Amino acid sequence: MKTKGLYIQLFSVHGLIRCNSPELGRDADTGGQTKYVIELAKALAEHPSVAQVDLVTRLIKDNRVSNIYAEEIEPLSDKARIVRIQCGPKRYIRKELLWPHMGEFVDKTIKFLKKQPRLPDIFHGHYADGGYAAMTLAETFATPFVFTGHSLGRNKEVNLLADGVSKKKINELYKMKTRIAVEEEIVEAAQLIITSTNQEIKKQYGLYDNFSKVSNIKVIPPGIDLDVFYPFYNNELAPESIDEGTKQARVALRHELHRFWSTSEKPFILVLCRPDHRKNISGVITAYGQDKELQAMANLAIFAGIRKNIQKMEANECSVLTNMLLLMDQFDLYGKLAIPKKHDFSSEVPELYRLCAESRGVFINPALVEPFGITLIEASACGLPIVSTNDGGPVDIVANCKNGILINSSDPEEISKALKTIIVNSDTWKLFSENGVNGVGKHYSWDAHCEKTVTEVLSLLPTQTLQAEENNVLEKKPSYGQRLTKIKKILITDIDNTLAGNRKSLKILLALLEENSKKLAWGVATGRSLELTLDIMAEQRIPIPDVLICSVGTEIYYGPNLRIDRGWQQHLSKNWKPEQIREALGQLDFVKLQGPEGQRAYKISYYLEDDQELLARVYQRLDEAKIHCQIIFSHGQFLDILPYRASKGMAIKYLQYKWEISPQDLMVAGDSGNDEDMLRGRSCGLVVGNHSSELENLKGKPRIYFSPKKYASGIIDGLKHYGFL
Repeated sequence: MKTKGLYIQLFSVHGLIRCNSPELGRDADTGGQTKYVIELAKALAEHPSVAQVDLVTRLIKDNRVSNIYAEEIEPLSDKARIVRIQCGPKRYIRKELLWPHMGEFVDKTIKFLKKQPRLPDIFHGHYADGGYAAMTLAETFATPFVFTGHSLGRNKEVNLLADGVSKKKINELYKMKTRIAVEEEIVEAAQLIITSTNQEIKKQYGLYDNFSKVSNIKVIPPGIDLDVFYPFYNNELAPESIDEGTKQARVALRHELHRFWSTSEKPFILVLCRPDHRKNISGVITAYGQDKELQAMANLAIFAGIRKNIQKMEANECSVLTNMLLLMDQFDLYGKLAIPKKHDFSSEVPELYRLCAESRGVFINPALVEPFGITLIEASACGLPIVSTNDGGPVDIVANCKNGILINSSDPEEISKALKTIIVNSDTWKLFSENGVNGVGKHYSWDAHCEKTVTEVLSLLPTQTLQAEENNVLEKKPSYGQRLTKIKKILITDIDNTLAGNRKSLKILLALLEENSKKLAWGVATGRSLELTLDIMAEQRIPIPDVLICSVGTEIYYGPNLRIDRGWQQHLSKNWKPEQIREALGQLDFVKLQGPEGQRAYKISYYLEDDQELLARVYQRLDEAKIHCQIIFSHGQFLDILPYRASKGMAIKYLQYKWEISPQDLMVAGDSGNDEDMLRGRSCGLVVGNHSSELENLKGKPRIYFSPKKYASGIIDGLKHYGFL
């Protein structure tokens, strides 16, 4: 990897992304966006200001898909590559099921970045899940965050509700509440939002509560590879330039289409899309089936993704494909309608557009709503006139290129009228064909897209960043992510009666930590909430450390901006049932709920007498309610109920995992019972001289040092004992 120029990471998480023969149309997650990110990565890498582009996705080991998806690194070009990060199950799953595993994806991406010679300058997320990953990493490394939505949850929810799908069903199928909540965060956090059309800004982003907080949104349409999608007449003018692969694709397509058509000499109408209800395939078949005149003029070809056994496909796809066959039978379109089962996007689709153009046919995108419409640009570049919905991206495309007719795609008569207008009138066909070729070359090239994108990205970076990188003159203060990926050792200490308690020794310790800051990071782990932690730190004049573990290990923050660790929060959410806990313990009259300041999202706190029998009854009650959780009793009065994955010790283990800190390079210091689980870890444990009797049972345990010195003096003694100073 070169050291100069931009290092950009693109995120498209769902997984089925590969360099050669991308499986477009395999399912709902492998549409045009898959091709978009692959071509974007390659095109950005060709820009002179760019040194490296990573397209980061999910690693998949599944016998049902290609082995290439299990390779961690796949080159796209000299300066671009696909990087695959494993998270969640090894098998391929649809993107809606990935939300519980996104924290793991981010954490493992950090591990990958630790091994790289430099960190990215930009994190660019695609779709909501990719946006979440890019946003979280940008926070971690204090780096600009760019977002391209492609389609957004609120808009999809509106359309599904209009189709009669209930909110409950929408959330079950698409995890819509989670998606929209994340998109609200993204809209507010992104330093740059890139859209393909003006429609996205008004009708999609405009639905979000945080839209008013958007700081920078730009319309930068995607491009296509004009060397692949060239005009149909090139084959006639330069037949010697056609390679064998292209010839083979043409022969295969002709054979496949002619299997369906009784008369193959007519122009044909082409539909190319996923088998999705919103794509409105049935609308085109109905328009064609009801119009005998149109049937006499032209054949119809529908390429609706890749299918083997319709009955084994997802419900939406199965319904659409079954309806296609039923409509074909209803209108008796045998000999007129071709519905091939598969096609190769890399070799056959460009030739499919050109074959249609050679026949003097028309390409139609009948979707009820089309955010952009990359197939419309591809078809136009090949010289094929278009008909498309008047809602969404096609409005911009036709306005720019003057290459077709916009229609109300829910009106069959309007669809057939537009198709006949183009097919019958040769002058109109020729005008739309030529305009399409010229318009796409002017408005929709990857070179133009990348030039605008890089210009916008460079404006997000501090003006001195690249100079500092090249001249080594200016030293930028590292983000917490940069610091923790490079630090050698770390100290984590309790506050009350450990770090705090003696001002003189505390002052000496803080000076030592500052003096050794380039090799030693430090943090606090406390039962206090963040607010109470900050209060006592302000009172004791303790600066914000690198890490704050608060609320008995249920929250991790990073200084100095107190960024919460999203991955840890997601990790704790599994099987956490706060309402059931409150209901179960509410039946015990000897436990008293603490005030609001003691309650957190992943901590429910009570007061309890120092009585082992009463504590045993708490355990028994939660066990009877079949609630799996952590129970921590400390200081003879505080009872904390936490997720079963939570505690200060578990939070420290998570830090070790995430930032790859070895046990011998981590020292933990404490004084009371709620410090015990973190002291019992494999790291270097330190118990201060003023410890409570609750820790006496740890004496003689390996890797636990009992200092004779109290408070911060004990911590200094421990740091020297373990060789940290």
